[in-house]
Amino acid sequence: MLKFVKHNLDTISGIEVYPIISLLIFFIFFVALYTWVYTYKKEKISEMSNLPFSDEMNNDNEINNL
Repeated sequence: MLKFVKHNLDTISGIEVYPIISLLIFFIFFVALYTWVYTYKKEKISEMSNLPFSDEMNNDNEINNL
């Protein structure tokens, strides 16, 4: 099966650039993602990690105020 696909792709001129472009896109995306995560502020991460608990605490406070 792969022989048939490979033979068809060999006949297309300039096809060898597409794997290089896809590898570059993949590499650049993950380097950018790693950079964004590494430089993210610790305060914002802790604030976002406490979001699921903040709703429960607000509900508890509303119940106690009634």
